[in-house]
Amino acid sequence: MARNELRPIVRLRSTAGTGTTYVTRKNRRNDPDRMVLRKYDPELRRHVEFREER
Repeated sequence: MARNELRPIVRLRSTAGTGTTYVTRKNRRNDPDRMVLRKYDPELRRHVEFREER
């Protein structure tokens, strides 16, 4: 089954500058803007904002 472009794979990079990334999928119809999630950064050992990079 082919993957469609409605749910693309996006890479989330830490705003703390550690270089930590998460990979997830997003629904373009519900979230057309860049995604920002608060997730755990293992290098800092705390939660920080992760922003979508292109």
